[in-house]
Amino acid sequence: MRRDYFELEVENLEWVEAGEDPRKPRVYIDFHGPEEELRERLAGSRGDLLAAEETDVAFRLQESADDPDATGVVGVTNRLTGDFVLELNEDADDVLRFITAAREYGKRDDGDGRYRVEIDVEGEQLVAYEKETFLVYDAEGNLLRHDSLIPSGVEL
Repeated sequence: MRRDYFELEVENLEWVEAGEDPRKPRVYIDFHGPEEELRERLAGSRGDLLAAEETDVAFRLQESADDPDATGVVGVTNRLTGDFVLELNEDADDVLRFITAAREYGKRDDGDGRYRVEIDVEGEQLVAYEKETFLVYDAEGNLLRHDSLIPSGVEL
């Protein structure tokens, strides 16, 4: 699927720097392409849409994170097959800022996930996932644990 079919918007990040009350970070991915193709990629083995625990969210840098203009690819994958559901290009600073907000929000112990991902088709919600993990990889594919959002007690 073409990366330009997707638009990504985030909300609830600014509270971290402003020292305000925590709000759950949210990412909205809006798809503007053939809906059947997206539904097929989001389908599990029984044909129903994948649940949150059947997906992984990751970011792979294309340059060094130290580069102020670094970019990378956000990907949502099917955890069982490893197949990509979707990919889109994003600035590294924006993604790392999102992960920081999710990490800070996660310090609250209410058990409802550290961030929310909503995948829409032309503005209509298709799926919404409450997530706790967001893995970050360098350009060579090595996991950057310090930059990743990994819940305590999880072994990778």
